[in-house]
Amino acid sequence: MPIDFHAILPEMVLTGTILVTLIFDAFLSEERKWVTMPVSLVGVVAALIATLTLVGTTRVTFGGIYVVDPFAVLFKVLFLGSAMVVLGLSYRYFREGRYYQGEYYTLLLASFLGCVAMPSSRDLLMLFISLELVSAPGFLIAAFRKTDPRSNEAGLKYFLIGVLSSAVMLYGMSLVYGVTGTTRLTGIAHALAGKVGDEPVALAAILFVVAGFAFKVSSVPFHFWAPDTYEGAPIPVAAFLSVPSKAAGFAGLLQLMFVGFIPVAHFWAPIFAVLSILTMTLGNLVALRQRQMVRLLAYSSVAQAGYMLLPFALATTSATINHDAFAAAVLYILIYAVMSLGAFAVVVGMSRDAPGALVSDYTGLITRAPIMAVAMTTFLVSLAGIPPTAGFWGKFVIFQAAISRGGLGPWLAVIMVINSVISLGYYLYISREMILVPGEEGQRASVPGLVAGLALVAALAVVVVFIYPDLFARFPEGATLVAP
Repeated sequence: MPIDFHAILPEMVLTGTILVTLIFDAFLSEERKWVTMPVSLVGVVAALIATLTLVGTTRVTFGGIYVVDPFAVLFKVLFLGSAMVVLGLSYRYFREGRYYQGEYYTLLLASFLGCVAMPSSRDLLMLFISLELVSAPGFLIAAFRKTDPRSNEAGLKYFLIGVLSSAVMLYGMSLVYGVTGTTRLTGIAHALAGKVGDEPVALAAILFVVAGFAFKVSSVPFHFWAPDTYEGAPIPVAAFLSVPSKAAGFAGLLQLMFVGFIPVAHFWAPIFAVLSILTMTLGNLVALRQRQMVRLLAYSSVAQAGYMLLPFALATTSATINHDAFAAAVLYILIYAVMSLGAFAVVVGMSRDAPGALVSDYTGLITRAPIMAVAMTTFLVSLAGIPPTAGFWGKFVIFQAAISRGGLGPWLAVIMVINSVISLGYYLYISREMILVPGEEGQRASVPGLVAGLALVAALAVVVVFIYPDLFARFPEGATLVAP
């Protein structure tokens, strides 16, 4: 079987970087282990350059189980860009906390390797391996503050629920293979288009697989791990779990549902409608009661997952409607990545002055750190879907796709709008505390320059995308899935 090494060049570069990071960690003194971060960053940049050489091409390797197409390239760029941001957020946080930096960056890069492999996987086994490569190192870095009981609890909860969901998903995949006779997504779609698609075992198998991915994207009722894990994990790890890890789950789910399981969309689309409604509603309602910033962002992330699940509920037999729903989901994932990573950048930047990350710690932030206050307000307004921010276009495209769908679509659009209004209760509450409520007189907040720069760039991106929506909108339109 010939191997297209150019197609897997980003993965090879990232794997080589992991090995180099391990070597540096083994031979550097404790005072110089911080070097593993710049080494990791160089490797990620090299992998990003390798990915950009694949733009505009379609490559199939490993007998068709691994495909590099516009969809895969777009998500690889997203993941590697996110990796650069998470590395930047991690640098000062872990260097000052006397953590095992070499181990952390090795595990983080291993998770990102799984993220990069996910959008190219066109086979159940490859999807499972990629998902486990994302999750397994995450179990460890979530508990990386080894002397903190909350961090240990975070890692343990993430591990237990993650292992259970993996078992359920793997069982479902085995049933899919049993009834279709193949693990290739295109082969599964061909089998489900026939009599196999009417068999109860096949439909039950799809439910099990969806349940496994629902954990990864923190969908209700599989979201229980997220708030405690986000709060107990180091903040950069919470940023990783909220964006790249979640986006990897959606990348796999998009391929499964819109390629492998699309012949039986009439069965699973209503299920996604229920999941979407429950996820966005519960996430927003519980977030209203939170007063700890990371925990609030965790429930916000749950609600945002509900919005991203809505396009799945629009799937039907119409290729045009499916294309619009697919593009809407991809666009929202891209925009969500920018605004959520930016919000976590602000929390990391304030970790010195607000170690407890309470909302009350951000009172009067406009006088102590005006750049961070304005940036955080921009991200919160964007997460709520209010113009002039990119979040407005993300929700508008989903709303448009739902209205065009007809049937249940308009009702889902109305529920999404209602939930967006509910979310204003906590997004604008934080903004009010930072800008309108006077805080105690004190010194200006000490914010690392690198983190402040990342937050500022993300805030500018959120506004620029609103002014020039084609910057992002053209990518989902071209992110087509190639079925070998």
